[in-house]
Amino acid sequence: MRKENERKAILNILKSPEKEYNANNLSKVIGITSMGILKILRSLLKEDILSLKKVSNINFYKINFSNPYSLDYSIFLLKDEAEHTSSYAKRWVLELRKIKSAEIGIIFGSVLSKKEKANDIDVLFVVKKENLSYLKKEIEKLNIFNDKKIHAVYQTREDFSDNLIKNDIVLLDAIKGIVVFGEKEYVELLGGIK
Repeated sequence: MRKENERKAILNILKSPEKEYNANNLSKVIGITSMGILKILRSLLKEDILSLKKVSNINFYKINFSNPYSLDYSIFLLKDEAEHTSSYAKRWVLELRKIKSAEIGIIFGSVLSKKEKANDIDVLFVVKKENLSYLKKEIEKLNIFNDKKIHAVYQTREDFSDNLIKNDIVLLDAIKGIVVFGEKEYVELLGGIK
């Protein structure tokens, strides 16, 4: 159970760059005691996976983007999450991996809810400007053969970084989804935000 809670802690911290997590507020998100999450956070800090920021007497934790092991571990956890998602979402993960024109694809929204079937499939794509028309064609082809239509949100790397800094609600909601492809690029983009 500890490894599962460690995984949840890292993914929550990684996917919520707008938040400052301490043991208290992270324990509520994960659903374990403050002491339980504090042990996990201290262990991750000792392993150099997390970094610490002290404000007064409160410790806030972030992913240590300067540690290559931390980056690799974050990438692994994102891949693992996509592989072990619900069967309904997994079908779309596999379908979206057919796309070759985008650098990053993140599925989000109702498709990830286990309670309801999605009306459409919300996907955030990070794409180079010169590849946007190719990406739109790829999405059109997928939409022809699937019962649900892909609702795409397009961002360049610059858009992604700028919108992350601005705490854009749509982007912040989208990155809490599942990274379908481009995990390394995604972690690099998050690591570049100051």
